[in-house]
Amino acid sequence: MNVAMLAPPWIAVPPPGYGGVESVVSVLTEALIRRGIEVTLFCAPGSSSSAEVVPLLSETHPDEIERALYEADHVACAFQEIELAAPGFDVVHDHCGFTALAMADRLATPFVHTLHGQFTTATAAFYARHGHKAAIVPISRAQLASAPMGLAMTDAIPNPVDVGGWPLREQKDNYLLWVGRITPDKGPHRAIAAARAAGVPLVLAGVVQPGQRAFFEREVAPHLDGERVRFAGEVGGAAKRALFAGARALLMPIRWEEPFGMVMVEALSCGTPVIAFPEGAAVELVVDGTTGFLVDDEAAMAAAVGRLSEIAARDCRAWVARHCDVDVVAAAYERTYRSAMQSDTAGSAVALV
Repeated sequence: MNVAMLAPPWIAVPPPGYGGVESVVSVLTEALIRRGIEVTLFCAPGSSSSAEVVPLLSETHPDEIERALYEADHVACAFQEIELAAPGFDVVHDHCGFTALAMADRLATPFVHTLHGQFTTATAAFYARHGHKAAIVPISRAQLASAPMGLAMTDAIPNPVDVGGWPLREQKDNYLLWVGRITPDKGPHRAIAAARAAGVPLVLAGVVQPGQRAFFEREVAPHLDGERVRFAGEVGGAAKRALFAGARALLMPIRWEEPFGMVMVEALSCGTPVIAFPEGAAVELVVDGTTGFLVDDEAAMAAAVGRLSEIAARDCRAWVARHCDVDVVAAAYERTYRSAMQSDTAGSAVALV
């Protein structure tokens, strides 16, 4: 099987720091290659992989995410390469956003589209119009349940994590961790409130993206003292793995229907429990009392910190290995690719067994 893997144009694969979709593409590509599948990775410049790497634009665009200009340019270049490839591809796997799916019927190659974003009124209308052009793969049951009426989708396939690449630590350091984009819906200010109520130091790690500086200065910066609340900025590589592994727990005080949440499975891979609000896919990834706790507000989050001794690090890691390890996910995608190749209708539902 020969797969064209279409990554977004914004950030290199793997990402140097923050980059959820790029991390997914990276670990999935490597696992598919280990399964004997040939993969050509169409991606941003600066990317590296065991696959054949084809950068499409002259530079990355981390500060211009979702700018239609760069996404359209990137996808057009990819489609041209795919059309000219010899002997050709068996399937295209798209992680790019909206442009590629909208134009998927311009290619003769079967098309698989992983749905990385939340359904909104606008995106639901888009998928209702264009979803039939591909096999649409949701990344959680929560996302699947929110799909527009009539949209045929495969069973949910979770985002993959290379569990073996994350260190298991059973003896934790005395800090709580919050990781993500510094935005109101991700809740760094709520994590600060919960950690203070619990009396445990908090480390915040993430990127302040354009448009969020005012929120950071108003809701986060005044609480930073280097001891009770510390801001580590954007972290990657060994520093990121060590930060996840050493934390007593990862706090996830989100207030939106997040379709997955890579930071949760990364934490669990290190044996670090997750304390989360019951929003979106958190209710699937956090098994209350086994991999962490589901709580309703900051006060309950603080109270759950006092119960962390009930959670075993090895249980966290074992659960995520069974459900989200990259080899499990790669096998599910291989079945999806074969179903798409055999289907007369790209958007027909695929049952993964």
